[in-house]
Amino acid sequence: MAGNGALSGAVIAVAGAGGPAGRAALRRLAEAGATVVGADNDPERLAEAVDAARYASGGAAVTGETVDLLDLDSTRDWALRTEKEFGRVDGLVHLVGGWRGSETFIKTSLDDWDFLELLLIRTVQHTSLAFFEPLQRSERGRYLLISAAGASKPTAGNASYAAAKAAAEAWTLALADAFRKAGGAEDLTSAAAILVVKALVHDAMRADRPNAKFAGFTDVKDLAEAVVGVWDKSAAEVNGNRLWLTEKP
Repeated sequence: MAGNGALSGAVIAVAGAGGPAGRAALRRLAEAGATVVGADNDPERLAEAVDAARYASGGAAVTGETVDLLDLDSTRDWALRTEKEFGRVDGLVHLVGGWRGSETFIKTSLDDWDFLELLLIRTVQHTSLAFFEPLQRSERGRYLLISAAGASKPTAGNASYAAAKAAAEAWTLALADAFRKAGGAEDLTSAAAILVVKALVHDAMRADRPNAKFAGFTDVKDLAEAVVGVWDKSAAEVNGNRLWLTEKP
């Protein structure tokens, strides 16, 4: 399928490519014709994800690179190498995830905040800063953050998680404003948007909990489909917007 899909010719980077959502995204982006460059901090998990995407999409152009997204210089190097090797970068899909919660608000551990601040905020800061210029140079650049509905309606036991997600959303909206100012109203080609889910589910979770309903959850395959669909819309349609894949709280 490579080369004939809706994203034929596009070069798209995926941060957090080794997880279930990353695996689904690598596969669907490759099926849509994109050259896909995945990054993860776990080389074994990343290699498995890249191999699975290549196999599923008929040997499509999918590569992987072990990158420490908590290091800005390493992230910048990844962005520079990607643009130099492939000549362009048309997308960065940010799928770095993680969750910690507590039984009650008062039992919240600020160690959880320290962990989530790095995973959910710092990585977004680094990928957005590193990829802003390459994405701005693209005729269809997209930065996509995957967020959670809880950022808009935090619960007592999810204070750290919701606050970290809300901060990541605010940072992404600032990136969207930077694209707007760089492109202007008439010439906007690059955009930053937020895909909002309640939570994600994948086949292994269903196998582990066969009786669970996972009500309102978004399957990682459906998320990957929504990611690809963002390129069907103009930059003006998606820039600075939250695209809801679940009911608004």
